[in-house]
Amino acid sequence: MKRTLLVLSLALAGLMPLAHADVSNGHALPPGIAWQQGDVPAAFAKARSENKPVFLYWGAVWCPPCNQVKSTIFNRPDFIAAAKQFVPVYLDGDSDNAQQLGERFKVRGYPTMILFRPDGTEITRLPGEVDPQRYLRTLQLGLTTVKPVKSLLADALAGKPLAADDWQLLADYAWDVDQGQIIPESDVTAALVKLARQAPAEQAATATRLQLKALAALAGDKQPPEFDKAEARARLLNVLADDTLSRANADIVIYAAADLLKLLGDAPLRAAFHGQLQRLSNDESLAWSDRLGAESAVLDLYKAEHPKQPLPAGLVADIKSKVAAADKASANPYQRQAVITAAGELLADAGLLAESDKLLQGELKTSHAPYYHMLILASNAKARGDKAAALDWYQKAYKAAEGQATRLQWGASYVGNAVELAPQDAARIETAAQEVFADAAKSDSAFYERSRRSLERVASRLKTWNQDGKHAEAISRLAGQLNGVCEKLPAADAQKPVCDGLVKSLKS
Repeated sequence: MKRTLLVLSLALAGLMPLAHADVSNGHALPPGIAWQQGDVPAAFAKARSENKPVFLYWGAVWCPPCNQVKSTIFNRPDFIAAAKQFVPVYLDGDSDNAQQLGERFKVRGYPTMILFRPDGTEITRLPGEVDPQRYLRTLQLGLTTVKPVKSLLADALAGKPLAADDWQLLADYAWDVDQGQIIPESDVTAALVKLARQAPAEQAATATRLQLKALAALAGDKQPPEFDKAEARARLLNVLADDTLSRANADIVIYAAADLLKLLGDAPLRAAFHGQLQRLSNDESLAWSDRLGAESAVLDLYKAEHPKQPLPAGLVADIKSKVAAADKASANPYQRQAVITAAGELLADAGLLAESDKLLQGELKTSHAPYYHMLILASNAKARGDKAAALDWYQKAYKAAEGQATRLQWGASYVGNAVELAPQDAARIETAAQEVFADAAKSDSAFYERSRRSLERVASRLKTWNQDGKHAEAISRLAGQLNGVCEKLPAADAQKPVCDGLVKSLKS
């Protein structure tokens, strides 16, 4: 999860402290903005009547980076002022018909933030992982641009001249949540490589960002095209040697470090990454979740270079110190949901499972989404080899989960782990799957987008469980239950063929 955001106190904004904000409601957001909550058609109608763009925020109450955005961008006075220029609508992934709308707008990952014209034309997707200054600049460019990013990309790839602001919009576009909206997903890497080559040299900062995004895309590609690795390595070394450039692109430096080293790694590059990541982990201008992300990257770098070796005492001490400081500094519930998640995972990755457990368990009574922390507790138990405890936490997480899509997602996790950790416990597995299918029956968009993928995972794991045919009777009962859900769907409902396909998959 990417988070590169600068914390600004609400006290400076003259607003109520977030520590007292009500986040018990799944749709809760920081005060100051009149969000249209869930009613996307009403938001577009309002936008047309007022001739304003629409700002769509797609998120979830439990999502750590969403909570980071709430605590560092949506509460800022400059963002609140900018909101007067558009109609803001919050589409929670668990609200009615949310997953259907998610499929319509091609939004999958939380958070996704999109700017639309009043007529529904998409202008740009905003990057949630960057610091607020970059975010606000990108938002303003989107509000004033003549052409949507899709058209700008077509012009750039065709070799047409672009204005400096147009290149900036392309450089700061949220490529990681595009979902094939402006270009097929299979073409993104090649497009970024071409943009990086064509970016005007006089726009050094913009060109550098495009070059880094192109390198990150190449590093994440299973079969990257041929490119000049020596040139790319030299360019990356120049960025890592420059603290200002690295800080400006901290989201890429921190979260693409492992992939970039796999692609280009040599001793000088590893040393440069190690030094810069350490500096970023100590950079007080970064949000704590990103400082912990940098610390996690340092840890990953050491583990990759020294497999099976114990961690140095100094690194362990630094991790503990950073976690303690992050815990102490994170006061409001939005911020804590992001920070404590990152801290718990960092401790676990360092092998400090008891410390991770203690930190996470301490949050369960106060977190507005404790079921997210329970998944990490389950993973910790699994890492210790305690299958019973792991399954107990997966079950508790599912039982505690709230919201249509969230319950299906957490239920799929429980079923999958029950099949993996206790395939002999037929009663547990069948009961868990029954509960998930019962949740599907209660949802109005169970067979769209994220919810559909959750149910597909359940069906796939059940098929794996029954691959030798020993659980055919249980599978038959489950297929019958799911078929009952399908039969209640109208014939014209786009969900019906999806549901019927899942039943057929179970029976095959």
